[in-house]
Amino acid sequence: MTNEEAAVLCRYVRSLCPAQRFDEFTADVWHDLLYPFHLNEARTAAVAIASTQPFVSPGEIAAHVRRTRADRLHRHTDPTPAADPDNVHAYQAELRATRAAVATGQQEPAQHELTAGPMHPDVAARLKTLGSYVPRQVDEALDEYRPVKAARRAALTTGQPDALAVDCDWCHAPAGEPCRSRRIVPGGGATSNKRRTTPHPSRVDDARDAQTQQPEADTA
Repeated sequence: MTNEEAAVLCRYVRSLCPAQRFDEFTADVWHDLLYPFHLNEARTAAVAIASTQPFVSPGEIAAHVRRTRADRLHRHTDPTPAADPDNVHAYQAELRATRAAVATGQQEPAQHELTAGPMHPDVAARLKTLGSYVPRQVDEALDEYRPVKAARRAALTTGQPDALAVDCDWCHAPAGEPCRSRRIVPGGGATSNKRRTTPHPSRVDDARDAQTQQPEADTA
């Protein structure tokens, strides 16, 4: 806001608030307080304040403009700048210019809604190649801490039956869960229920039988 615009604002507020006193120094003081803001912003704020009270101070105008700017920016989502992202200065300058235009009301806030859609075929093909979201080398590096999963993957890789694909009739572990080592006391109660890194032999046999019967079921 320039000195001339501050004088215009003072005359505008005097019309809004006839009982408010102004003198030859008022415009200079208001300029010192309101120079960071645009005249249109200050006028809009003055109208809002004068609608609820008989006097308007420059401090109230400044506070109202700051709240309005903050609200606009809160509703704004930065669009991707047209500048080359490798040109850091140009990229940041465009972002700052867009935000300043939104904050001062020269541009409406850009609101982008995040929506889900079908996966791009190239992305689907890449994920299928990887087999999971975790790269193979990372998965293998974690084998030391996940022995059950490591053993299961090793069995599938070598063509052996996936024992965890079936229930265990020995320890009653459901499909997908590792077998448990249960110690039985003479009275018949269990004293421990520790996870096993390898499945019970009978579970492996059941998985092999299920693997053998699968092709027959598919051709039936």
